[in-house]
Amino acid sequence: MEQSEGRETYVPGRDTGRRLGAKDIGQGLGERATLVQFSSAFCQPCRATRRVLAEVAAMVPGVAHVEIDAEDHLDLVRELRVLKTPTVLVLDARGHVVRRAAGQPRKADVIAALGEAV
Repeated sequence: MEQSEGRETYVPGRDTGRRLGAKDIGQGLGERATLVQFSSAFCQPCRATRRVLAEVAAMVPGVAHVEIDAEDHLDLVRELRVLKTPTVLVLDARGHVVRRAAGQPRKADVIAALGEAV
């Protein structure tokens, strides 16, 4: 993961060929893309990230936002190498990770990252 001035930088996901689905993330994928947010209970940037991702998902048709409590899904956190919260994965319609970032995102960066998924 890359960091830039305290904000996240979206980097290409490490596509191992594994797809994430409803069983992994707790709900169905978006028709076009899914924003998966790993959060923790006392993470202040996670709250702001939740707002940004929800706004983008509401603006872009076919995009879903799913928030996952990292502490409740440690196996998935380890498998996906989530090292801090918030971490955001951008999934395409088939559930492949196409982008990932750690840190609080800006709305424009999320929209740009979605461009690779849709």
